[in-house]
Amino acid sequence: MEAWIWIVYIVALFAIMYFISIRPQKKEQKRHEALMASLEAGDSVCTTAGFYGVVIGIEEDMVIVEFGSNKNCRIPMKKSSIIEVEKA
Repeated sequence: MEAWIWIVYIVALFAIMYFISIRPQKKEQKRHEALMASLEAGDSVCTTAGFYGVVIGIEEDMVIVEFGSNKNCRIPMKKSSIIEVEKA
């Protein structure tokens, strides 16, 4: 009878671990993927480094972002480095 109690205890422990750590991480990853799919030229973005800019061009996994009021400051970067998007 004690073996069943330990099995239930272990299963409950893994279920709690899943709902506390794995599930929120997957939910955040899906949110970020949806954000990157909706990214368009002209959107204002914030990068992981804290820079704010405007998307000029979009490629498969890269974006070209224009920073500041200087129109010559265009930097290509990975989509994964964008954390916030504000639609134009």
